Amino acid sequence: MTSSLYEELERFRHHLSLTRSGSAHTVDAYGRDVERFLNFLEEKGISDLNAVGKETVLDYTAALRSGQLSAGKLSNASFARNLSSLRTFYRYLGEMHKVDHNPFLQMKGVHVEKHLPDVLTFSQIEELLNLFDLEDPVQLRDRTIIETLYACGLRISECCSLKLSDIDPASCSLRVIGKGNKERILPYYPALNDLFERYIANYRRVYAGSEEEHLFVTSRGKGIAPRTVQKLLQESGEKAGFKVPLHPHMFRHSFATHLLDNGADLKTVQELLGHARLSTTQLYTHLTYDRLARAILEAHPHSR
Repeated sequence: MTSSLYEELERFRHHLSLTRSGSAHTVDAYGRDVERFLNFLEEKGISDLNAVGKETVLDYTAALRSGQLSAGKLSNASFARNLSSLRTFYRYLGEMHKVDHNPFLQMKGVHVEKHLPDVLTFSQIEELLNLFDLEDPVQLRDRTIIETLYACGLRISECCSLKLSDIDPASCSLRVIGKGNKERILPYYPALNDLFERYIANYRRVYAGSEEEHLFVTSRGKGIAPRTVQKLLQESGEKAGFKVPLHPHMFRHSFATHLLDNGADLKTVQELLGHARLSTTQLYTHLTYDRLARAILEAHPHSR
């Protein structure tokens, strides 16, 4: 890749890291998609991004779809993400006044089947939380992290970036900075206050220095990383004997589903999750309906 294209890619990655809530997964995925495209342009002898037209785009997407540019044929979801990455890249270039058109805007998308998210039952949540010995400082921290994810429906990045000052015990609420640097205030149940107080007294004050702002810290006193939390969840799920591997978003899904199951309205759940669009939250209504339908089929005497 020429130095100018490489530099443009690095600037784009930096731009994403600032505008996508610091999501390393998004930055990596979009960066790889754009890098593959830039390598394709280089092989075609194209070094000017303004020179990319419909024919080049069609050649690239055909090669991408067939698997010539990757380890195998892409799924609809992966192909759709690639198109989204490249539209975003050209939109960024346009905002920076480096190109005068976006050749990917006219590309038709593909149908991507929406899969319902994995959700834990309330009894599974209880079983998981009861695994931890609260007399052990590390287990106390781990239990507090998991319960915070579930109690507030947080994304893992939001949980790991929480500051000690974000907790307001008097009002039982958290200040959270979500996607797009948007702030939201999340109420939580009083029992979580007791857990926060115990964790801060018996773990955080022991390991974190006065200059450390993060709420959740490692034994070295530094803010905990998302990968550490992911590993914690995986190990906890295995210890509980769950068949499905635990991942952080599962607790966000469970939070939303349990609220809807117990009568919360969709708009309220949208605000709590920090979704920009109500349609995103509506996915959970399908999940709730499926759970109710299964209950009818399994328990109603006329269904037998």
